Amino acid sequence: MARPQQLQVNPLPTTILDRRDVIPLLIEKPDDFLCVGGLAGAAQELTAISNDAPYVYAMAGAMGAATTMALGLALAQPKKRVLCVTGDGELLMNLGALATIALMNPPNLTIICVDNGHYGETGNQDSHTGFGVDLATIAGGCGIPAVLTINTMDDLPEGRRLVREGNGLAFILLRVKEGKPLNNGRLMQPSVGRTRFREHLLGHA
Repeated sequence: MARPQQLQVNPLPTTILDRRDVIPLLIEKPDDFLCVGGLAGAAQELTAISNDAPYVYAMAGAMGAATTMALGLALAQPKKRVLCVTGDGELLMNLGALATIALMNPPNLTIICVDNGHYGETGNQDSHTGFGVDLATIAGGCGIPAVLTINTMDDLPEGRRLVREGNGLAFILLRVKEGKPLNNGRLMQPSVGRTRFREHLLGHA
């Protein structure tokens, strides 16, 4: 049986942004949010810039779950701002979540997808985005009202404005070059992380 021909897509333009530099500049003050960090680099960076604070729910292993968990949190806590930081590989695992998020349209949710074109958690294999799949186009097609791609430092002020001042659901695709994420070590005990996040949100039982 012949192998199917691989679909040819156009690679996206290369970027020079270093995630270790731009993520702190884009988010600035993570303590203004309830934060959900997808696995691998996204979780490491959120915990690094927050000093592993209890308002960050940093995931490990639950690939594809960050955006839906952030959606549930935003719907359950409509008076609080929710920030989801995920990666291209994880988001590709659950693209349908973008359609559901757009339909629910929580105005207090911002999603940042850090796109380096690789699956950093599993060996740095090329992801679909490295071959031209544009997650910002998909987010806009799903109906998310505010979508921005950051390719250069010139795009960063508009990204900060969306994160800080946006009054509605927003999706930011932060395209970065391949490289290690920020990492100062983080809690890797899921039950402890869940409990302290819950206590930060709801107080001690």
